[in-house]
Amino acid sequence: MEETYKFSAVIHKEEKWYVSWCPELDVASQGETIEEAIDNLKEAVELYLEDENVQIPATGSILTTTIEVSHDKTSRPVST
Repeated sequence: MEETYKFSAVIHKEEKWYVSWCPELDVASQGETIEEAIDNLKEAVELYLEDENVQIPATGSILTTTIEVSHDKTSRPVST
């Protein structure tokens, strides 16, 4: 019997690639577009779940948000 799971996907851009990451399973992938990165992550998660010994975490929701911080790069001493 096939089961359906719902996991989080975090996407960010690194140079020309979009990197996708599933924090619940710590599985990652990438793609040239957001859609491709998500599709590749789905495939990576499906492959990960094929392992007979995989521990699937209890379903829950991960809260994601953004924060803003300031940093004065000139305030730290430079080591030589």
